[in-house]
Formats: sequence, structure tokens, C-alpha cells
Amino acid sequence: MKVFGSSGTRGVANDELTPEFVLKIAKAAGTVWRTDRVALARDTRATGDMLADAAASGLASVGSDVDRLGVVPTPGAQAYAESEGVPALMITASHNPPEYNGVKLIGDDGIELAVGSLERVEEKFLTEKFEEVRWSETGHSHLIEDSRERYVSQLLESIDRDRIADANLTVALDPGHGAGSLTSPEFFRKLGCTVVTTNSQPDGHFPGRDPEPVPGNLADLGRLVEASGADVGIAHDGDADRAIFYDENGQYIEGDATLAALAAAQLEPDDAVVSAVNVSQRLVDVAHETGARLELTPIGSTNIITRIRELEDQGVSVPVAGEGNGGVFFPTYRLSRDGAYTAAKFLELLADERASAIVEPYNGYHNVRTNISYTTDAEQDALLAAAEREAEKSNAELNTRDGYRLDFGDAWVLARPSGTEPMVRIYAEARERHRSEELAEEMETALRAAKANV
Repeated sequence: MKVFGSSGTRGVANDELTPEFVLKIAKAAGTVWRTDRVALARDTRATGDMLADAAASGLASVGSDVDRLGVVPTPGAQAYAESEGVPALMITASHNPPEYNGVKLIGDDGIELAVGSLERVEEKFLTEKFEEVRWSETGHSHLIEDSRERYVSQLLESIDRDRIADANLTVALDPGHGAGSLTSPEFFRKLGCTVVTTNSQPDGHFPGRDPEPVPGNLADLGRLVEASGADVGIAHDGDADRAIFYDENGQYIEGDATLAALAAAQLEPDDAVVSAVNVSQRLVDVAHETGARLELTPIGSTNIITRIRELEDQGVSVPVAGEGNGGVFFPTYRLSRDGAYTAAKFLELLADERASAIVEPYNGYHNVRTNISYTTDAEQDALLAAAEREAEKSNAELNTRDGYRLDFGDAWVLARPSGTEPMVRIYAEARERHRSEELAEEMETALRAAKANV
């Protein structure tokens, strides 16, 4: 797909991602959906209003009324779509920097569109075969004032509230100025938790930290956990479909360790767990120990959703899936990534033991991640060609499902193009930190040398 990457379409707002572009996406989606109602939501980004207005115009032009949800987390828009039986268009760039924005498309079942559906929308977008209606049949916008309240209510109905309330937990929360600022503090308080916050005012310029919940952006949260004596720290990305955790000592918990702990609590023999090619050995071990089967896809929620649906159509149980970036699926709840729900499932585990103890069995690996940006197609081609050469000369087991993953048995390294930003991402994992750093550095050195020669 040219328009839609691994998780919707994104770009620098008013540059790559213009109102005209979003208008065309909305027209294309509305033409494919052929429905008289579509929900429209956005996160807190400064350009959200502008682009939501463009999307509303595009939808109205093909005859769809628009339910304007305002600022709501992506999983909140998905909950609304499912409950109302209408598709939804979400204006968000998720974890990308403040200057970015984007579009996610959600079906009337509350699930992001699978690859096949996105390709049909893309075909309409590229050919501009929109089914615009006569002036008297154009759609109208309706403000939905309680979308956030409805989302929080359905979350509360899906969680063991008594178990969490009885644990008398203190939660340190960093929603990162994003859409979760307007829902997660209330949700955790209604679960019976004491909640302290940082970066909790909604602000599309993200003054306290960038939207991506990675350690370099979360120093405030670690300090808040220590200062408040909290049992856990929780951080979201811009649209709150992810959750990252700090333990009771104010120490960052690797997302891969969290995913492994959550999976271990869910999986039974003959279940399947779906993840991406950058999967940690932690999850590989959990699958083996529980007798579940591990299915790998290219990176990105769209690819994971597509595989989960395929497995469920085959009668295979998939109780948990996701990636180590904090994006976890619990398909029996909803086939969507939901940061607040994921956090609540972790709180359920905290009723029995401390956060550090929950993830301790999965702390034996060290991860390194780095990015190499590019500005031209030639630079991108050179970077990927260099990764291929590194793979060809290595004696490691090679997986090319998404980029080049070299598995050495005791460690692995992966180089792949980002689906959302102009960069090649490098991941490495090993039991010894020096080993993971060495593998990442070797790959990075080769790629940077190739880029320099363009």
C-alpha cells in the first residue's frame, strides 16, 4: 500500500498531510463504506481541528452524516463505532512528534480496517472515483457530547473493579498531554485508585514531553513514582492506545516484559499469541511454557489485526496479542489496542504482587533501539541494500517478513523501514547488554556508511 502504512497514514501536518489530502481520504473511505453515518474523532494535536473539519467535509460530500466526538482516545472512538454500529475516522498521529498528524480508519465493528479494506479505500483515493452526492443529499455534522463518558463507562464494565479497589493502589499517571488526559485520570480513580499525574493537561504542542512513551521522554514519571510512593507508573502515547509502565521503585519496565507478563496470565495450551517480527525472546519463552503457538507478522497494528482475524476465522483462540511498544490487544474484549484497558489488566495483576515482581521473570534480556533518518528515496534504498548485505554475509537465521531480522540463537538484530516516519529502525536484543549494543552498532555502522555514499 502506498497511502496507508503499518498503522494508518501519517505525515507532517499542512506539509505532507494537508487538509486536501485528508478530504480525499474521507471521500474515499465514505465511498467504500456507503453508509449514512460516520463517527469522527481526534487527539489533542494542534492541527486536529483543521484536519477533522476537512474530514467532515469529505464525508458529508459523499452523503454521510458525521458524529463529531471531539477529542477522545482512539480506543474510545472504536468503542463508539462498535456500540453505534457505524464506521469511524480518527485524526491522530499516535506517538509521532507534535508536528505530525494522521488518519486511522475504523470499521463499524470498532476494529481498524484490515489490509484488504484499506486497499479498497486506497484504490478510490488514488483513482479519485468518489461517489459525491447532490447538494440536497449531503451529510450534516452532529456534536456528540458524551463520547468520553461512554468510553470510560464501558471500560469500567470490562474490568474487575473490586479486585483493583481492594488492592488500594496508588497510580502515577503520565498521559503526555494527549487524548488520555481527558479519560484515564477519571477511569483509574473510578477503579478505586489514588491517582497522581504529570503532563496531564491536554495540549497539542506537548510541552512536557513528546508523545512517544519511551524512557527518554518519561523521566518526570519515574520521579513522580518515587516522590509519591506510587505502586506503579503508567504512560500513554498521543491517542492513548498504548500503555508503558514504571515499577514501584520508579524504574522503567520494558514493554516486552509487560507483554510477556500479561500474556502469561492469559494463555492456555493450544491458544495462539500474535506479535511482530521484532518480538522479544520473552514472549517466545512464554508461548513455549504455556503450550501456545506464536504467530509473527510485519510490524504494525494493521498487520496484527489481520492475522488475528484469520486465526479466529479458523477457530483458533487468540486471548492476547501485541508488540513491545505498549500496544497490547485483548481480542475477547475488543480487537483494538487500548492503553487504559491494558493498564487496568496490569493493575489486576498488582492485586497479588508488586510490579517489579510481576515482570522479574522476564528481565533477563537487554534491548537496544536506534533510528537512521533519510530524506530521499535514494538514501532509503541505500540503507535497505546495506541491511540486505549484512544479512547475506551473516551466519544467522534470516527472517525477511518485515525488513531483515538476523537471529543468532543467543541474540538477534532487526533493520526495517518505519511504516510511519522516514527512517530505518534498528532493534537488537541479547541476554548481555554489550552483545545487544554490539549487534545494533554493527548494523548501524554499515547502514550509515551506505547512506553517506549516496
